[in-house]
Amino acid sequence: MSPRDVVQEENLQAFVHPPPRRVPKTWLLTLLMGLGPFSMQILIPSLPLLAGIFAVPYATAQMTLTVYLVGIALGQLIYGPLSDRYGRRPLLLAGLAIYLLGSLAALLAPTIGWVVVARAAQAAGGCAGMVLTRAIIRDVFPRDQAASKIGFVMMGMTVAPMLAPLLGAELTTAFGWRATMLACVGFGLALGVLALRLPETLAEKQPLPGLAGMLRAYWQLARIRSFRCYAAITTCTTGVFFAFMAGAPRVLMDGMGYTPRAYAIAFMVISVAFGGGSFIAGRYSARLGLARMLRLGLVVSSAGAVLAIAAQALLPLSIVIFFLPMAIVALGNGVSQPNAVAAAVSVRPQLAGTASGLVGALQMGFGAVMTLLASAVELGSGIGTAATMAGCALGAQLALRGARRTQEAQG
Repeated sequence: MSPRDVVQEENLQAFVHPPPRRVPKTWLLTLLMGLGPFSMQILIPSLPLLAGIFAVPYATAQMTLTVYLVGIALGQLIYGPLSDRYGRRPLLLAGLAIYLLGSLAALLAPTIGWVVVARAAQAAGGCAGMVLTRAIIRDVFPRDQAASKIGFVMMGMTVAPMLAPLLGAELTTAFGWRATMLACVGFGLALGVLALRLPETLAEKQPLPGLAGMLRAYWQLARIRSFRCYAAITTCTTGVFFAFMAGAPRVLMDGMGYTPRAYAIAFMVISVAFGGGSFIAGRYSARLGLARMLRLGLVVSSAGAVLAIAAQALLPLSIVIFFLPMAIVALGNGVSQPNAVAAAVSVRPQLAGTASGLVGALQMGFGAVMTLLASAVELGSGIGTAATMAGCALGAQLALRGARRTQEAQG
């Protein structure tokens, strides 16, 4: 056989039996998904300190969290559909570049206003890893396996928000709050180098030209009732978490007099619980099915939210009483969220990136509203935070009921 015949034969075999799509490394996907939460959490223990340094009210310092969530929400609306058009890899690298610029701006910010603006840019870049990781997983795995894979990635991702508050507290104590932003710069540089190793997983590019195309894609998804229900489940369960995260520093540090280090150590319990729930999702979602695991997770998280409001209303305030119900909520969220996300991005697999971006934007946008609400109603006793959490849990249960009715109607 001549060399030309050999080449033709190889081309024919490649056409008939195409090579399997490269699967990105799980550890790298975990790091990329953890970038946004890590950068968000690392500054939270310093919020009371920031208010003092810049001589502003605590609510103004709290805006560094709220605006961060808004930046994540808007960024995901852009990355999702653009990644369906141009591919996951180039959008991810662009996001990491924006993240680095935002981190540098925060590091050098002279006023609290500049910190807030820089954090918005930092969030807009860091969220690329969150939205595109989910889309990448859905590119290479079917629906139930995607839920399992997302569960394992989210389990590993919990290390970032678990360590970030403690790292932030220690860096702030030793070197000042700017050291936390320097850590973000280092993390972003390392991930940028590692991300160059990622393969492109998008099988077929979707025609989404310009803003009008993005809006049409979002409208196409928004018209599907099952997508709305799964997105609402994810959004409401996330709202429980952000309500707690907004109120917890004030309750612990202002209400009970604990240090930022104590807050960071206590918050590790929440991250461990979420990681445990994500492990359960990763271990059993493919075996037991997405719907069953979703129901189980919401039962657990709703029970934790109800326990939170009962405990704060009836028992003396203490760090254990305040954190234990949230640990139960986190366990349930770890089970429910990977399955709700996998269900949402599987409604239209060809628009997985757009769906992932829209779900992520709704999560963070709603989370930003919950931080404002919890900050407004929390007076240091924990009751305002618990009430906000319970309201979000009720919303998740109503959305689950809608999803089940839709499934029954479809047969």
